[in-house]
Amino acid sequence: MYRKISAILIPCLIAVGILAYMLYMVWDDLLVSLEHIIPSYLALAILICLAAWWLRGWRYHRILLGLNYRVKVAVTTACVFVSQTVNLIVPARLGDFVRIFILKHEYKTTYSEGISSIVVERVFDIITVALLGAIAFFFIPNVPDWIDLYIIIPLVIGGVFFLFLIFVGKLTTTNKYVGYLLTLLEEIRRASLTVTSVVILSFSSIVIWILDILVCFCVVLMFGQQISFAVVVLAIVIGNLVKAIPITPGGIGTYEFAVAATLGIAGVPYATAVSIAIIDHELIKNLITAIGGIVSIKYLGSDWVIDTIKSALNEKLGGGKAPDS
Repeated sequence: MYRKISAILIPCLIAVGILAYMLYMVWDDLLVSLEHIIPSYLALAILICLAAWWLRGWRYHRILLGLNYRVKVAVTTACVFVSQTVNLIVPARLGDFVRIFILKHEYKTTYSEGISSIVVERVFDIITVALLGAIAFFFIPNVPDWIDLYIIIPLVIGGVFFLFLIFVGKLTTTNKYVGYLLTLLEEIRRASLTVTSVVILSFSSIVIWILDILVCFCVVLMFGQQISFAVVVLAIVIGNLVKAIPITPGGIGTYEFAVAATLGIAGVPYATAVSIAIIDHELIKNLITAIGGIVSIKYLGSDWVIDTIKSALNEKLGGGKAPDS
């Protein structure tokens, strides 16, 4: 029991500590800035964020279609909302396993198919984010070398991963565990490497992340700041690549720090950079995620979904037994 509590509590305390420190450093400036915001940009940011969420659900619908599961977009959007909401509470992206259990409960998918679908989603996300960051380089002078490396590494890893997928279909084995891995990789191939899948998933991923960037850009305009779009792109890219390392639940704290630091490198005053990062992530994106997650639990069926969440977290945090269905 203590292990479960500490596994959740420690990362949450780290997140709260980072945010508290950042807010402490800019609190007075943030209050002054909030008195002069332009509310219409906040409303626009919320609408864009909701559109991005719907598109995430549609993309996940297409991924499952590649695995021969026809799931309504409303359901796939709800699944993504629920898993991401859980990720705001527990560390190490354990909320992703909730999505796997929901799919198994409702559509009798295998665990490997659930994992495969999420791997496809994550790979396209990381490659797309890194690609947008690489494009932003051309419009920003004097980018530090360490940022170059941070962008290049995900692109190289993603390229190698897809090349590996192309050739892995020729492999066979009699080993049970290696066979499970090959099955997983074959499912990933099936969901992502057809010409149709590559085009649809690539295009939808690009639109999703442009919308995500536009949310932050609206926050910049809301504060009346003159920051180039390329700088905002780079800040969101670095923030999400840092967020991909699950140090805190939902990247809370680490994302804001990375976004604010990147904006600071581009010459944005620290107080302004922190204000933008916190409003973008906490007030808009995470708040919409949490509200969407609560609504989605109700939509899917609160009784069995909550039981599924408990089962998924018990298994991953405490070695409990997974449900049979």
